[in-house]
Amino acid sequence: MNRTDIRSALTDLLFTPGLDLDEAADRHFAPDYRQRTDGRWDDREEFKTHIAHLRSVVAHGSIEVHDELAQGDRYADRHTVNATKTDGSVVRMEVYLFGEYAPDGRFRRIEETTLMVEGAAADRNLGSAR
Repeated sequence: MNRTDIRSALTDLLFTPGLDLDEAADRHFAPDYRQRTDGRWDDREEFKTHIAHLRSVVAHGSIEVHDELAQGDRYADRHTVNATKTDGSVVRMEVYLFGEYAPDGRFRRIEETTLMVEGAAADRNLGSAR
């Protein structure tokens, strides 16, 4: 079974502008996907609304995975999102993530906490901005 990982998922969602958002989401996230970011739960549609917003404010970037573990249907990682916004400002967010895979290898659930490493105070909520 092929399983997704956070680098592949975020690269498709945020840093591959020619890839349709629905196609990117279908590739990496199960239909019953839920995400909790810094205490806020979102269903799959709310998550896609968040990603659509990020696509409108992020020009390009990359994902740096520092630690990653997959065992059975569980996934955990620590990664940094490096993003340059359309206004030229830079945001770096470190993310601590725990997830669960669906049987088909897509993410079913992710719970994460974000820590802004670089960026303006207004970008502090970028991990859950709409």
